[in-house]
Amino acid sequence: MLDIANHLKAIHREVRRGTTTEGETVTVLVRRRYDATAEDVWDAVTDPARVRRWFLPLTGDLREGGSFQLEGNAGGDILTCDPPRLLKVTFGGPTSVVQVRLAGDGDSTELELEHTVPIEIAQSGAGALFVGPGWDSALMALAQYFAGDIAEDPVAAANSREVQEFCAGSVTEWSTVVEDSGTATAEEIAGAAQISMAQFAPDLTGDTE
Repeated sequence: MLDIANHLKAIHREVRRGTTTEGETVTVLVRRRYDATAEDVWDAVTDPARVRRWFLPLTGDLREGGSFQLEGNAGGDILTCDPPRLLKVTFGGPTSVVQVRLAGDGDSTELELEHTVPIEIAQSGAGALFVGPGWDSALMALAQYFAGDIAEDPVAAANSREVQEFCAGSVTEWSTVVEDSGTATAEEIAGAAQISMAQFAPDLTGDTE
């Protein structure tokens, strides 16, 4: 049985708006610690044989300068690959950039994931609700994998009612984070939360009406 409360608590979340030479951006950041070495965590998030056991099938030319594709999800280009510390890729489009940073301390490793998109895509900080719960779910699935709780079909597990309940809690957490950040209006947050619930917890949307 999934310990939803503890998995939600284990993730640190941030959202911020920034400015680059190319314009304004919105960044989502998630962080979680795992009881594994940095090398082991790196391997778990980059080796296709392991990635498919907790997330999705992964294919491509998996090297710096190459490209990747997650089955039924996003693909992109591999901009930086510096094992076991930094992975930087485009994700679903050239202006959507994901960085994964690992900081190991013996048998414990902190994974930090940062996802940045132009304001034109996110619209406001409330855009965090369109991706944050998905990243939360991925970090939770990775924790389950390291704990030895490996689903026979990770895709089916990700769509289970139990995981949808986790995602519903994640939507609530992200709504609070966005509100506290001051990067979106209450109306923007409410609208994004409704869309996010329909996306990440579709079987529960009728329960909240």
